Amino acid sequence: MFAVVEINGQQFNVQKEQVLSVPLLDAKVGDMLKFSNLLLLSGNDNLSFGNPYTDGCVTAKVLEHWKDEKILIFHKKRRKGHRKLNGHRQRFTKIQINDISASDIAIENKIAESGAPDYLNIDENNL
Repeated sequence: MFAVVEINGQQFNVQKEQVLSVPLLDAKVGDMLKFSNLLLLSGNDNLSFGNPYTDGCVTAKVLEHWKDEKILIFHKKRRKGHRKLNGHRQRFTKIQINDISASDIAIENKIAESGAPDYLNIDENNL
């Protein structure tokens, strides 16, 4: 099962137990986070696209906060003696995906695992 989730305005393709670095989140190390902005969700044989988002959520645990290597930016104006050196270190949060769940896909997976026949899964609202 995988999902495309939006975190801090960026899209990430995630799977269960995956560790990834995202832009800095306002959370403490060890906190559990819930992301409900799912753009795409894939189950066993099911694929659910959002318009713009689909039902479901991704839960993750914050592992650590860290900074990237320093990037140096050098400004110079020729013949003027003007030189300026700036540096920047981007901050990230490392998270681990614990669970990907969806209302429809989770129910269909449980039914498929139980081995129940398909005719028992009839929704009365769609008749």
